[in-house]
Amino acid sequence: MIDLHTHTTASDGGLSPSDLVSRASAAGLTVLSVTDHDTLAACGPAAAACAAAGIEFVPGIEITAVRDERDVHTLGYFVDAASPGLARFLAHQRQTRIDRLREMIVRLARFGIELDADRILQPARDDDTKSAGRPWIARALVAGGHVKTWNEAFERWLGRGAAAFVPRSGASPDDVIARIHATGGLASVAHPGPLGRDEWLPGLVDAGLDAVEAYHTDHDPAATARYLALADRLGIAVTGGSDYHADPSHGAALGGVTLPRDAYEKLKSRVRSA
Repeated sequence: MIDLHTHTTASDGGLSPSDLVSRASAAGLTVLSVTDHDTLAACGPAAAACAAAGIEFVPGIEITAVRDERDVHTLGYFVDAASPGLARFLAHQRQTRIDRLREMIVRLARFGIELDADRILQPARDDDTKSAGRPWIARALVAGGHVKTWNEAFERWLGRGAAAFVPRSGASPDDVIARIHATGGLASVAHPGPLGRDEWLPGLVDAGLDAVEAYHTDHDPAATARYLALADRLGIAVTGGSDYHADPSHGAALGGVTLPRDAYEKLKSRVRSA
């Protein structure tokens, strides 16, 4: 099984890199990529754990680009985790995440929900390679008894259009694709179904997009078939994975969504020809 979309405690996942790899091994995965949001901090530990477990590791990341106030999550694969230029860019991305969460916490206070911003953001303050995200606030809302579930936190307060939602600012998809390519990596649009902007894909291909995530937890068989056909028409590869967060409300189980071996080999061939 091949899972190219997973998260660790370096961003909004629930498991450390080593624990994630342990579960991947138990699930029978043969290829694993860690794709934390706007950070590569887990790649080193995950690569070492994969080597010990006999799992092929793909260094990856999920970078949040922004277009028309919509998040365009862009997966980078086979990236150089030691790239200084990428490190500087990601540090800026992570700071904008912190600023956004602080503004959401301020908005929640206007509705009588007082949260300790410093406590919520402490992990990112202690380790500036950690990437803060809305799930951090969601967990605080659940812990404080303001909502019952993570999903309720997003529906009532944190999701697009909700009372405390703050639109993200960030780099354009074209810029993110270029930055991934500068490290020798490949760029793929994550979960395009929920994004709902298929009309953007041809232009992104013109900007260098290498693949689209056809296989994803949020894609039913019809959506997967649609993106496989679209990728074929556009002449790009496909990627896929569970979007595993170790959280039953977010993503599938490890290996619950897998990328077929032939699709993975086609993806890898683009690295050699890049």
